[in-house]
Amino acid sequence: MTDDGKRRWKGPTGNKKSSGRRTGERKVIAYRAKSESSKKWIERQLSDPYVQKAQLEGFRARAAYKLLELDEQTKLLRPGKRVVDLGCAPGGWLQVCVQRGVKEVVGIDLLEVEPVAGAHIVQGDVNEPDDIAEMMKGLSGPPDLILSDMAANTTGHKQTDSLRTAALADMALAFTEDNLVRGGTFCSKVFQGGATLEMMARLKQLFKSVKHIKPPASRAGSPELFVVAKGFRGG
Repeated sequence: MTDDGKRRWKGPTGNKKSSGRRTGERKVIAYRAKSESSKKWIERQLSDPYVQKAQLEGFRARAAYKLLELDEQTKLLRPGKRVVDLGCAPGGWLQVCVQRGVKEVVGIDLLEVEPVAGAHIVQGDVNEPDDIAEMMKGLSGPPDLILSDMAANTTGHKQTDSLRTAALADMALAFTEDNLVRGGTFCSKVFQGGATLEMMARLKQLFKSVKHIKPPASRAGSPELFVVAKGFRGG
């Protein structure tokens, strides 16, 4: 799960935990916060217009608006499409997919995700074939779109954080090569600097068009970008 939607992914583990806190709980934590960094983070969350908008419109996280804005720019979500959301907690992107009328949407995350009407969700590991097989049972055919907002827990060391998130993007791309329908689309979070040279070279081989986008809902101080690759040629 990310800092805004608690979509941060910690990597392969056998432990399955509960997904994030509710808004009301965050307010309690804000009151009890001890460190200045904790107080600043919570104050930012509570004053963030996207957080407030998400609460009003029923989205589980402000990250939902990143996908909405990406869709406005690149036409990702269309009725009749089958969609996979890798690292789907807390479910905001699943909600957007359902709202936009996709045919089928499935998601997987190490964290427990509360049900989203119209979505098939599996608590599991992207690296575990059995978990992936269980997730794919929710689709009637290969996906037309694969989304990944996975990000490793930040360490405060920019190079380390970038490398860890790049590894998750590579993992998402490997899944895409094995599962995406020909002509399909891949959208993944990367960090500042964009996809690695190796990943970009592979994307250009696999897709007809590749570009980086920073949606307005992505905080100005955040190093995140999204790579959108369209026209899958096949692995």
